[in-house]
Amino acid sequence: MKTDDKKEKPAIPMLASEAPKPNAAMETQSTNGGGGRKGKKRSRKICICVTLLILLLIFVVPLVLGLTLFKPKRPITTIDSVAVDRLQASVDVLNLKVVLNLTLSVDLSLKNPNRVGFSFGNASALLNYGGKLIGEAPLPASRVGPENTLPMNITLTLMADRLLTDTQIINDVMSGSIPINTFVKVAGKVRVLKIFKIKVKSSSSCDIVISVANRNVTSQHCKYSTKL
Repeated sequence: MKTDDKKEKPAIPMLASEAPKPNAAMETQSTNGGGGRKGKKRSRKICICVTLLILLLIFVVPLVLGLTLFKPKRPITTIDSVAVDRLQASVDVLNLKVVLNLTLSVDLSLKNPNRVGFSFGNASALLNYGGKLIGEAPLPASRVGPENTLPMNITLTLMADRLLTDTQIINDVMSGSIPINTFVKVAGKVRVLKIFKIKVKSSSSCDIVISVANRNVTSQHCKYSTKL
C-alpha cells in the first residue's frame, strides 16, 4: 500500500538581506509629500506677513500724514469792522423809556489755515446788550477752501422791544455812549485724507462802544477762540 502522504518540508527562514526592499517610487512619493507640506506652510506664513504689512501701511501712513503734513489747524473767525448804518435814539423822561433804532453792518472773515477744506453748518451772529440778546442775523452754511479766507458781511438790527424794560439803556443814551457786544460762532469739520473727521468750533466776541452824537463806533475790543 502506497502512502501518498508526503512529509512537509521545513520552512526556510529568510535572511534580512533577502527581505523585500521598499519600492523606490514610494520612497520618493513620501519624501515629496513632506516637502510639499512644508512649502505650503511657508507660503502661508509669507502671505500672512505680507497681508499684515499692507494693513499696517494702510492705517499707519494716513495717521502719520494726518499728524504731520495734514495736521489740523484752528480756523479763525475775525470781526474786521463794525459800522453804524442807522441810529435813532431819544429818551422819554416822563415815561422813563427810550426810543432806540439801531442797525449795524458787520464785516467778518473766516480764515482756514489747513491744507484741506473746512465746512461749517448754519450759524448766527448775535447782538447783545448787558448780557441780553437784542439782535440776531443768520450765517448760511458754507465751505472755506484750503488755506483760504472767506469774507462775510452781515446786518444786525436791534430788536427794540427787548429793551423796553431795561432802565440802564436810558442812562447810556443820556450819557452819549452805548456799549454792546457782537458774537459770532461757527461749528464745522475738517476732513483729513477723506478718512479722519475733526470737529472744529471757532468764535469771536467783540465789545464795542457806539457814540450817540456821532453815530459811529468809538472803540472795539475783540476776543477769539477756537477749539478742536
